[in-house]
Amino acid sequence: MRVNAPYPGIHDDHFGGMTDIGRIIRDAWILGILPESETCAGWDFGRLQQLYDDVSDAWQPYGHLVSQLPTEMRERHQRIQAEAMLRARAAGWEPPMETD
Repeated sequence: MRVNAPYPGIHDDHFGGMTDIGRIIRDAWILGILPESETCAGWDFGRLQQLYDDVSDAWQPYGHLVSQLPTEMRERHQRIQAEAMLRARAAGWEPPMETD
């Protein structure tokens, strides 16, 4: 993403948001920072940077580890990530070998 270009939204990002920004948005959904209906379409770099900071702060109590999330959040993580991978694969995304 160019710094001065508005973000297109997670569903219009490369391969349905399989990017660093997409990961931040999905984490924000998982951690309850944003509702899942928020795609961040039209957000500028500064607002996305603030979201990154908020997500990072919210992960701290869990050591940035999915395994440390409470059950409800861990289940939401699994659902959101599985849905994202299905959308991305339908758009032609192939996971890097080390994450497959």
